[in-house]
Amino acid sequence: MSQRPRLRAIPTETACPICGKPVVPKHRPFCSVRCSRIDLGRWLGEVYRVPAEPSADDEADQPRRSEDDDEH
Repeated sequence: MSQRPRLRAIPTETACPICGKPVVPKHRPFCSVRCSRIDLGRWLGEVYRVPAEPSADDEADQPRRSEDDDEH
């Protein structure tokens, strides 16, 4: 028989990543609606960014510039 890998338990006493207060299960991983909205605002304001390398698809999504664009 092969042994299954042991699963790690999620710590119950963790701190809110915004203010450091204990996490409330209802708002996990935050302590309150306020902290979750602060975090959302940071994502929407592009304070947080996921690093990535530009791909060929990204370049294809860019609108092509025509010679007429340079004259304006």
